[in-house]
Amino acid sequence: SFKMDLLHSNGVLIIQHLQRDYRAYQDFLNFMSHVGDPRNIFSIYFPLWFQLNQVVGTKMIWVAVIGDWFNLIFKWILFGHRPYWWVQETMIYPNQSSPCLEQFPITCETGPGSPSGHAMGSSCVWYVMVTAALSYTVRWKNKSAVTLHRLTWSFLWSIFWIIQISVCISRVFIATHFPHQVILGVFAGILVAEAFEHTPAIQTASFRMYIKTNLFLFVFALGFYLVLKLLDIDLLWSVPKAKKWCANPDWINIDTTPFAGLVRNLGAFFGLGLGINSEMFVTSCKGKNSCKMSFRILCIAASLATLQLYNFVKIPTHTECLFYILSFCKSAAMPLTVVALVPYCVHSLMRTTEKKLN
Repeated sequence: SFKMDLLHSNGVLIIQHLQRDYRAYQDFLNFMSHVGDPRNIFSIYFPLWFQLNQVVGTKMIWVAVIGDWFNLIFKWILFGHRPYWWVQETMIYPNQSSPCLEQFPITCETGPGSPSGHAMGSSCVWYVMVTAALSYTVRWKNKSAVTLHRLTWSFLWSIFWIIQISVCISRVFIATHFPHQVILGVFAGILVAEAFEHTPAIQTASFRMYIKTNLFLFVFALGFYLVLKLLDIDLLWSVPKAKKWCANPDWINIDTTPFAGLVRNLGAFFGLGLGINSEMFVTSCKGKNSCKMSFRILCIAASLATLQLYNFVKIPTHTECLFYILSFCKSAAMPLTVVALVPYCVHSLMRTTEKKLN
C-alpha cells in the first residue's frame, strides 16, 4: 500500500541519517542492540533477580515468555518487512536507484520485522525490574522518605526510557527495523508487563499449569502456522528474503528464525516450572539459609558463572529438528540451574560448613 511504502521510505531516510551522522557511536549502538537481546533475560537478569526476590524473578520469566509469544503472533499477522531487504525489493524508488543501507553481523534477522522483538523484550523486562525496585520505596511513610521515593521514581523511569530509546535507535541504526516497528515493540512490551502486575496467580502455579500453558502456546502457534499454510499463506516468507539480501551468508543464523525463538522460550518456561516445583528448590530456597544474604550472593555469583558456561555449548545446526530439540533442552537447563541446582549445591555446602564449625 502507498501509506506503508511512504512510512517505510521515511524510515529509510532516518536509517541513512543515523548511519551517516552517528558513525562515531557505532560500537555503543551495537552494544545496546545486544543489551536488548531477549536472551539476556534468561542468562543475566533472571538469575540476578530470582535470588534477590523469587516473586520478581518468576514474574520476569512469565513476562518474557508470554511477551515473546505475542511478539511472534503479531509478527505473523502484521507481515512487517525489515529495511535491509525492503529497499532491495520495493518499486517506490525511480530507476531502481534503491538507497544503500549498511549491514552489520547482527543485521540479518530472519523473522518478520514488526513489532521489534528486542524492543518488546527489553521494555517488558525493564518495566518489571523498575516497578519491583519502586515497590520497596513506596512503603516509606515519613516526609523525607516520600521525597526520596519521588526522586527514586524519577531516576529509575529516566533510566528505563534512556535504555529503551537507546535499544530502539540501535535496532534502527543496524537497518534491522523501521522506527515504527521499535516504537510498537516498546509499548507492546509495557502492556504485557503491566498485565502481569495484576496476575498474582503465576506465583502459585503448579508444574501441571506450566505444562498446560506450554502446550497451549506451542499448539496455538503451530496450529496458526499450519492453518495459514493450508490457505497458501507462508508465515516463513521472511526467511528466504533474509537469505537473499543479507550481505554476508555467515550472518544468517537459524537462532533468529521464528520457531527457534518459540522453542527457546518454551524450554525456559518448562525449566522454570520444573525447578520451582522440585524438592531441591523447596529444600534450599525455602529453608533457613534462604533468608541469609550470604546465601543469596553465593547463588547469584554461582548462577551467573554457570550460565556463562552454557554459551560455550554450541548446538549443531545441520539438522533443523535436532537443533530445535537441543535448543529446548539447553533453554530448560538454564532456569533449572538457577532455581534448583545452584541453590541446592550452595545450601548443601553451607550446611556442611556449619556442621564442621560446630
